[in-house]
Amino acid sequence: MDNDTRPDPVGGLGQFLRSRRERLSPAAAGLPGTGRRRVPGLRRDEVATISGVSLSYYSRLEQGRGLGPSPRVLEALARALQLEDEDKGELFRLARPTARRTKSPSRVERVRPHLRQLIESWTRTPAFIIGHAQDLLATNALADALYRDFAQHDNVLRMLFLDPAAKSFYRSPERARDRAVADLQQTAASNPQDPRTLELVGELSVCSGEFRALWAREYTRVPPYEVKRIHHSVVGDLDLRHETLNIRSVPGQQLIILQAELGSPSADGLALLSSLSAPEVPHQQDPAQSS
Repeated sequence: MDNDTRPDPVGGLGQFLRSRRERLSPAAAGLPGTGRRRVPGLRRDEVATISGVSLSYYSRLEQGRGLGPSPRVLEALARALQLEDEDKGELFRLARPTARRTKSPSRVERVRPHLRQLIESWTRTPAFIIGHAQDLLATNALADALYRDFAQHDNVLRMLFLDPAAKSFYRSPERARDRAVADLQQTAASNPQDPRTLELVGELSVCSGEFRALWAREYTRVPPYEVKRIHHSVVGDLDLRHETLNIRSVPGQQLIILQAELGSPSADGLALLSSLSAPEVPHQQDPAQSS
């Protein structure tokens, strides 16, 4: 027996799901006609079948008793309910508090002073340190100059998906996004309840349709980085070899190094960028001239 006629006191995600299935007709969902129906729109079991989730799990979501649904489940529900972009964003937004209720506070990631000092000493090589969720924890001066067109230097994925500068900066933005999402999926698989990862996935799922689509895909492995091809607004095209080194003393942190081939136009471009970004040395007057 269908329980859709009972009053549903649950607001938020449950109320949203119920309202959207009630306004979708069986014909529009591709279901065969079943004569007169006791409830408007689709039944819970029909939504569950179309989206590929169990009826019991979907019912718990509508009743506010389900665990925070993953982005893949939300994407499947959005397709089943034929949500437009605005409604899809609202679905992901409403699902975020559900995931937050069971998570612990995010841990604070800090870079050790000797590592910060190391990358700051590299004046001809862009380098930075990222955390487990690809937050930028430390950068050297040349890395700052390299990413100067981005509004914020805070997280690799936020820069890729939320900053318009990424479209002109990366000469192959699709490849860069594929790699970054695959890295984050690997992190999420190793620690599904990590608070920072859940927070980041929730934010990007709400704000970026491109991220939602990539996150819903299955990845068998992290695609390897070879050469990062970028276009800098000041020095032009650069081809930089991307190396990632795990920091064994702080599990989860990685050192990223971008190198140009010696004698290449990219090496000349980095040298020019380094000279342009170098701090000015105050001019000291000759004592003989001041006497």
